[in-house]
Amino acid sequence: MHELAVTQSILDISIRHAKEADAKRVTGINIVIGQFASIVDDSVKFYWDLVAEGTIAHGATLHFERIPGEMTCEACGHTFRPGDISFECPACSSVQVRITQGEEFRVDSIDVE
Repeated sequence: MHELAVTQSILDISIRHAKEADAKRVTGINIVIGQFASIVDDSVKFYWDLVAEGTIAHGATLHFERIPGEMTCEACGHTFRPGDISFECPACSSVQVRITQGEEFRVDSIDVE
């Protein structure tokens, strides 16, 4: 259910920036979501029509860009994309890794009229 709050935040950010630009309408919103961000695109799309109704963003299209996850091994420094099950370093088998990409979540840009 956190996608409802996330969707409301996307709307608030978009409307604030659109108004600062004296836009009459928001037509599209470009959103970047990392693999580890735990945001479900379909849930955001579902809530979008509910939260945007009656605003200058009503009818705007949501565009999602997914960023793949990346990890760096603390033991050997190897950077890799993790598998679906294991976050073990493929170079040295260490599990002492840190996420270096894939936690992103942001409104990248908005399209306005």
